[in-house]
Amino acid sequence: MNRSIKLFFALILFKVAMAQGTSYYLMGTYAYIELPSQNLNLTAYKYLKEIEMKLSDYLDSSDVSKINLNAGDKFVKVSDVTLEAIKNSIEISRKTWGFFDVTFGALTINAKRLGKISEDSARKLVNFMDIVISGDSVMLARKGMSIDLGGIGKGFAIEKTYNYLKINSGFISIGGDMKVWGHKRTLAIKNPIEGGALVQMINSKDVSISTSGNYLRKHIETRDDKIVQITVAHENSTFADAYATALFAMSKDLREKFLSENPDVGVLMLYEDGSVFMNKKFREFFEVIIFKDAAKYISKTKRR
Repeated sequence: MNRSIKLFFALILFKVAMAQGTSYYLMGTYAYIELPSQNLNLTAYKYLKEIEMKLSDYLDSSDVSKINLNAGDKFVKVSDVTLEAIKNSIEISRKTWGFFDVTFGALTINAKRLGKISEDSARKLVNFMDIVISGDSVMLARKGMSIDLGGIGKGFAIEKTYNYLKINSGFISIGGDMKVWGHKRTLAIKNPIEGGALVQMINSKDVSISTSGNYLRKHIETRDDKIVQITVAHENSTFADAYATALFAMSKDLREKFLSENPDVGVLMLYEDGSVFMNKKFREFFEVIIFKDAAKYISKTKRR
């Protein structure tokens, strides 16, 4: 039996071996939770839902909505979870030179969704350094500012739930973010150009994956028009989610600089002509990687 046939059957066997999981509607998309029992699945969902209730800017009662409502006016006391999410966001904003910035909400929420301000005015309000923290309270320094955790919230929620559960094995996915730990399984990355799967992989160790692209919401402003999609593989779901957002927004040169300075970040990038780039760190997370059209992609993986 040749190697490609063996790998094909390996993928099938991993699919057959997967236990029954549960699907839920969560954070504006569908979540899939697969833990050792249905009770644990429900426990995880409830915990994720609690996080959503604190972080969603679509809920008037959430911590984030209250911060946004009081921008430029006063501090808002927030939960430990919200404070942690915002502190993580600031840390990642600094590390990515502001290409990840949750205050982009001035544009996505106040300008584009609510029409409260113009897009030009909104862009002038984007600055993570204007997030002020005092103890357990948060304030946005200027009126019109807004926090949008959409570029980190799902990954953050997955990582928090993983740490909360303290179990040896599991799988949680929310939209384009997922984490698998304690076992090996088949994972796939969507091909937005041709449909179906771009690639299927079997992880060699615990991994968090997040994919960013502009083919649905057009919500990320990128400086590289040739990029269609970026998938990040990382040990931590919070960082995978935020880095995927930041890397998609960066120019080619800055993206290469970031990856050279952060060797813990694995990337798989899809370009508009169908070519891909996969770095060494990405490959280290997987023991099997099969592209839908292997000959096509293998010949083009050297491009950045």
